[in-house]
Amino acid sequence: MQLIEVTDRITAKDFLQVNVLLNQHNPIYIRPLDNEVNDVFDPAKNKTYKYGETKRWIAKDTSGKLVGRIAAFTNAKYINKGTEFSTGGVGFFDSIDDQQVANALFDIAKQWLQEKGMEAMDGPINFGDRDKWWGLMVEGFDSEPAYGMPFNPPYYESLFSNYGFHNYYNQYYYSINVDDPLPPRFAERHAKFKSKPGYLAKHVKLNDLDKYAGDFATVYNAAWAQHGEAKEITKEQVIKLFKTMKPIMDERAVWFAYYREEPVAMFINIPDLNQYFKHFNGRLGWFQKLQLLWMKKRGYNKRLTGLAFGVVPKYQALGIDSFMIYESAQLIQFKGWYSQYEMGWAGDWNPKMVNIYKSLGGSQSRRMITFRYLFNRSQAFERHPEMEYKG
Repeated sequence: MQLIEVTDRITAKDFLQVNVLLNQHNPIYIRPLDNEVNDVFDPAKNKTYKYGETKRWIAKDTSGKLVGRIAAFTNAKYINKGTEFSTGGVGFFDSIDDQQVANALFDIAKQWLQEKGMEAMDGPINFGDRDKWWGLMVEGFDSEPAYGMPFNPPYYESLFSNYGFHNYYNQYYYSINVDDPLPPRFAERHAKFKSKPGYLAKHVKLNDLDKYAGDFATVYNAAWAQHGEAKEITKEQVIKLFKTMKPIMDERAVWFAYYREEPVAMFINIPDLNQYFKHFNGRLGWFQKLQLLWMKKRGYNKRLTGLAFGVVPKYQALGIDSFMIYESAQLIQFKGWYSQYEMGWAGDWNPKMVNIYKSLGGSQSRRMITFRYLFNRSQAFERHPEMEYKG
């Protein structure tokens, strides 16, 4: 077997192809866009290179057939609560069902990370934000993956565990049918806030996204950045994000709640891009973009996915989230626009978010695992600590 570092266009193309070859016989596999994977490893496209570096390898058997791949990352900004040692990452892992191949890939990634001063490696994770390619799928193989969601053969779990990785935390996805009735307390809380002066819930307008970008930054920074699991985001960064999303954004599915015109909660959802991308075989040129716009106009995409949710701490536990969600349901339900809603993942270290998903009537649809491997094998392993809430 050969381990070959990805250093040119040919090996970069092989890096993409490994994932296709190992999933090609699965009818629900959806190929990620080639340019999005390539952009992760492009310093001009990925801002995370300000804080770290990457290395990639592909594996070939003695006949020259592609049998695996892996990427390793360092990232000075990658910090988890309770972690007191330098932790690198591995991701974009694929391997045939052969422990020796997997071990060779893990070994070369570990060796490089040790040379960079790392003391542990988490994986499979992304060199960037946690909304894409984060975790290993271990439950939920019976339905098409949503956009950005990890997807892999079931035997990968054994490859990680047999090497010595431990379950650092579980990532739970929940889903509901759009037209399923919300639990009765949503209507009760909605009525309470509807009768109070100053409270308002409304969806965005695509012609005023700059304004809502500021609202997003306000809620996000108050609800998430303070906990240490996410960094603060600027209005300018959100404007850039919204402009990228605008061609596929459905303004009816992006909601904010306000008290006296101050943003206090957000409920951000988008059509599942994989329902478009599954027809594109990894490409997104001008022809595919025209196809996407045509499918959007025809209402082809019937699946919504959760992108972001948050409540300013001062307003948590009051029911403002129920008020906002109920308002959105009154607009979206029973119109035929969407049939399924899949929420973004919540870690088992964030039971409050898990309970919010359950309170919507959602049922667990998938489970991912983020694994950790300690280089010092005598060191005691500890799982991710539960998030503490303030306010």
